[in-house]
Amino acid sequence: MARLGYARVSLADQNTDLQIRELEAAGCERIYKDQGISGTRVSRPELDRMLDRLGPGDEVVVWKLDRLGRNTRNLLELLDAFKSRGIKFRSLRDGIATDPASEVGGAMAQAMVTMISAFAQLERDQLSERTKAGMAAAAANGRMAGRREVTTDHEKVRKARELRDRGLKPSDIGKIIGASRATVYRYLSMNA
Repeated sequence: MARLGYARVSLADQNTDLQIRELEAAGCERIYKDQGISGTRVSRPELDRMLDRLGPGDEVVVWKLDRLGRNTRNLLELLDAFKSRGIKFRSLRDGIATDPASEVGGAMAQAMVTMISAFAQLERDQLSERTKAGMAAAAANGRMAGRREVTTDHEKVRKARELRDRGLKPSDIGKIIGASRATVYRYLSMNA
């Protein structure tokens, strides 16, 4: 009987530290982590590894239900598979726990899972709609959507180089031009 944790973040530059700490505190023996992978994908490398490892009596623990998935149908199918295989499930932040061998997590837990997963999918769908609408509005006004390209002619790039030539450190340059230290390094490494 193993207690396995699963953590996921959608973007490569996000981190799972908070999720990992709470999964460890919950007693997870092993934690599977997918970095930079959308919760809408049915197949994810570490999730697939964990699913292959699971057996009857094991428990899957997640920080929040939406870490396991953001597509309601896929999430419910996954939880049904856990139940049919005799696998327990627990979502720490949502306060949901199921145990196919007992009455824990019966009809009420199933209803909560369905509602939470539906709202997670709704949130994702609305974000996608707002992004598409913003891009369409920008295109209708003759503008390009997204971040503007920064070239060596950009004012902040020129200013960063000037300040570096005066002997300032990247962290100080960033404070002056209003950019992060990483952005300053990027500006300074651009070919003139």
